[in-house]
Amino acid sequence: MTETNVDVLIVGAGISGIGAACHLTRDGRGQSYLILERRHAIGGTWDLFRYPGIRSDSDMSTFGFNFRPWTASKVLADGPSIREYVEATANEYRVYDNIRFGQYVQHASWSSATGRWTVRARNDATGEIDTYIARFLLGCTGYYNYDEGYRPRFPGEERFTGPILHPQHWPEDLDYTGKRVVVIGSGATAVTLVPAMAPTAGHVTMLQRSPTYIVALPAIDKIAAWMRKFLPEMAVYRLSRIRNIGIQRLSYALSRRYPNFMRKVVVAGARRHLGPDYDLRHFTPKYNPWDQRLCVVPDGDLFRVIRDGKADVVTDSIEAFTETGIKLASGQELQADIIVAATGLQIQMLGGATVDIDGEPLRLNEVLTYESVLIETVPNAAMIFGYTNASWTLKADIAAQYAVRLLNYLDEHGYQQVVARAQPGDHGSDSVLGSLESGYVIRGNAHMPRQGTKAPWIVLNNYIRDAQTLKRARFDDGLLHFSRPRPTLVKDSGAATATRPAT
Repeated sequence: MTETNVDVLIVGAGISGIGAACHLTRDGRGQSYLILERRHAIGGTWDLFRYPGIRSDSDMSTFGFNFRPWTASKVLADGPSIREYVEATANEYRVYDNIRFGQYVQHASWSSATGRWTVRARNDATGEIDTYIARFLLGCTGYYNYDEGYRPRFPGEERFTGPILHPQHWPEDLDYTGKRVVVIGSGATAVTLVPAMAPTAGHVTMLQRSPTYIVALPAIDKIAAWMRKFLPEMAVYRLSRIRNIGIQRLSYALSRRYPNFMRKVVVAGARRHLGPDYDLRHFTPKYNPWDQRLCVVPDGDLFRVIRDGKADVVTDSIEAFTETGIKLASGQELQADIIVAATGLQIQMLGGATVDIDGEPLRLNEVLTYESVLIETVPNAAMIFGYTNASWTLKADIAAQYAVRLLNYLDEHGYQQVVARAQPGDHGSDSVLGSLESGYVIRGNAHMPRQGTKAPWIVLNNYIRDAQTLKRARFDDGLLHFSRPRPTLVKDSGAATATRPAT
């Protein structure tokens, strides 16, 4: 068993964790840091998921880091390209030197007496428990279970003679050439899988219990390509971000204020791609736009394979699996050689680790988040969350910058600890993802932190307002409580100080 001391311990080497490390390098005051990553590669989601066609569901000018431009031409990038972008960013900022791979964080314990976190992680290589001591803890694990997705049991599924897959664990050797494939689901994964598999498979059917709003975006950003002829890459990137942030905010605001109008706009878009004779009930949800996350498809690829007859959509409920497919409530039977259960995610906070504060177990579903970054009653800790109604990285970037700014404030004033404390009446009942009615949000409600009744305890999901708040907010607001003195930290040789990238 080893023990390592460090200023900042980051849990997770996905896009949030790598971004946080880079912000610490760019804006920190020389604080040492380490990243603990359970897997043996960086990238998080983009390393885990390997199903056909995996891609971003947000445009890359807003999904990329705010400090490093995305220079490729695709609006919605494929998974390998995103992984390469994250890896290149980590290399540029020398993050790899500060990552410990194969470290499965199991428990984090805060001691007010020492002003330190003690984090225990199982070492994959040795099977032993390694211990890390840190001043500040940054949770960058996302909010879903990496071990298993949501996989409901279907009546009679043991009778089906073919493979039943979940996209989260896609077999590398699966050959679906000429096969009949049924994809159960209508979310981002399903609308990606169907057009990716359709050219090779014999036929693909997307089986949905209820429709999803689907919007076609251009595959290539032609305006950005034109601007590159005249402007530096970072200027093009920033202008594209401003434009797309504005479009995202306008779309969301109109959807919340004028849902019927936006429903007609989105459904009319599907009509343009599918033709006048297509039954649009398959693309007309009963809920309002942005009650659940909209799905986007580059150049309408999903609509195209449906129009060309390589795929179709069936809206029905499953009665039972059969030996050769799925029998539906309507009596129809879908023939299948392969069934893909694109049925969603399972919520899991902090990668499944448990937490205690001075010996008292932390129950995340009983505490609020402060500015959607800090955790009520939890000293010297932050959780980096992205947006649900816009690109994840937009929020992850400014949340990480806020955490670094807070760390600098602690050092400048000689403080040892900071903790956010709510006032009576601040607590609300919604979770931090309460703005969505998606299945995974409803299923995971009991595992997530709450949000309060007013700022700074509510989740705004508004980048423009959040950016102003997190970049400029004062820390002496009476809700953040600081204590001193800070004991001198003896830094271990296993933790490198954040250094700027070579120029």
